[in-house]
Amino acid sequence: MKSLIITSALPYANGEIHLGHIASTYLPADIFTRYWRHIGREVYHLCATDDFGTPILINAEKESITPQQYVKTWRDCDLKDFRSLDISFDYFSQTSSEKNIQLTQEIFNKLCSNGHIYEKDVIQFFCEFDNKFLPDRYVMGRCPFCFSENQYSDLCENCGRVPDKILEPRCRICGRVPVKKTSKHYFFRLSTFSRQLKDWLTTNHNLQSDVRSYVLKWIDDGLVDWDITRDLSWGVPIPRKEATGQVFYGWFDNHICYISSFLSFLEESGNNNGKEIWNSSEIFHFIGKDIVYHHYLFLPAIRMGIGYEYKLPDYIPTRGHLMLSNRKISKSRGWYIGLRDFLQLFPSDYVRFYLARVTPYSQTDINFDWDVFIERINNELIANIGNFIHRTLSFIKTAFEGIVPEASAYDDIDIAIVNRISGISNIVGTAISNNEIEKAMREILEFSTALNRYFQKKEPWQDRQTSPNTLYISANAVQSLSILLEPFIPISAERIWDQLNLTDNVHNQEWSRASRLDMSAHHKIGEIQPLFEKIEKRKLNLDKWKVD
Repeated sequence: MKSLIITSALPYANGEIHLGHIASTYLPADIFTRYWRHIGREVYHLCATDDFGTPILINAEKESITPQQYVKTWRDCDLKDFRSLDISFDYFSQTSSEKNIQLTQEIFNKLCSNGHIYEKDVIQFFCEFDNKFLPDRYVMGRCPFCFSENQYSDLCENCGRVPDKILEPRCRICGRVPVKKTSKHYFFRLSTFSRQLKDWLTTNHNLQSDVRSYVLKWIDDGLVDWDITRDLSWGVPIPRKEATGQVFYGWFDNHICYISSFLSFLEESGNNNGKEIWNSSEIFHFIGKDIVYHHYLFLPAIRMGIGYEYKLPDYIPTRGHLMLSNRKISKSRGWYIGLRDFLQLFPSDYVRFYLARVTPYSQTDINFDWDVFIERINNELIANIGNFIHRTLSFIKTAFEGIVPEASAYDDIDIAIVNRISGISNIVGTAISNNEIEKAMREILEFSTALNRYFQKKEPWQDRQTSPNTLYISANAVQSLSILLEPFIPISAERIWDQLNLTDNVHNQEWSRASRLDMSAHHKIGEIQPLFEKIEKRKLNLDKWKVD
């Protein structure tokens, strides 16, 4: 069985993690990883901070510290934030790592040898006031495609395309209109890969059809060769004497970090077969839709350009933006919910549950609304799932002294719910394996709803004759829920497991166990406490996120 290599888009080491990042990329990848570990697949989940680029240099200059000090601070913060949400990586690297710098330069040299790189004089923006060239995000202006204002010169946040020539440019530092000067740059011949990219996109049916369609349109519209040089001091140095003082554009090296992180992880474990394992694995790159251009065009073209030395991705799970009060989240513009702020108000499993519940496997944007969030937690997580678990275990505790009773012959109602249990692991597992985490959570909720109805219909508090069957089946259903919920809300799932007083821990269980009634009669459950606490909006201060 093939190994799985799962990467999450690299967080930029220039600010805190917010809910938009979590919804589109990191939570789906973590749920997917956890599920496949329950199945027993060998899984590698990798990530890194994206350390280079103009904004980091600008902010380090403002704070009078080195870029290295700046990115270390944010890398430490990002890793802490991920851990606070129980998102775990096997390896968390940096684009500024020695391994990534070495591999990036090596790939550049191979592209040069294969004729995919050429030099060209470019007219570069230059700020006479600040006395420096203005690459990338030192320049703001109007997008030439959708005409949105206040967009970066290397990425329009509104339409997701990379502008060739930004309109109405101005210096981001001082706001003045820059002049133009000549600078010699290296270009990657992206335009020559149109046919190969088109073939890859049309034959790889694992890629989302909606994404594939408009990337193919971009190719049909004509790809432009890609300037991979920046006149900066902070970045991966271009390995040419004549390029002193120049570095690679961040989008040239950051996706190479997927590969370098994997190689470093194995090498540090004493395994030097990283390339062979990479090329024999199924590869998933989880991203948000704002970086489709880079992952569906730049990334595969570079791997094609070095002779497919490193396998192309099998899947690029791509999701839309999370809106906040129907406005697009923007960290640079201060309109977002920081993960740390959120976790000061709510348990980590609340955000995991809610985002899994509402985030589809598509590029459709979703809206974060406080009222809907509170309603989902109170009515679905607590009143549905939490209610069934607590009433089942509490009744066993009070009526049977905490001992799971022995079942006898099942009636038709029992048989129907046992059949439901026997199929649930496959139903939920299929949805997760297809990356449909929203559908998987909906199936779990429908399963829990059926369990509540079963418990209510059987009325174990009324019928002592049939109550042993009801509670034996329900206790096993609680075990099922613990396993099914583990990829989504791992802390709560472990608490359920502990209250059941089961051995080992829920994180190590076989997925198929969620469909087995293997908790034996006479098993003694543990101490019972409510799993969740209802949210009372009146006790919250949400003024910070009100729409002006």
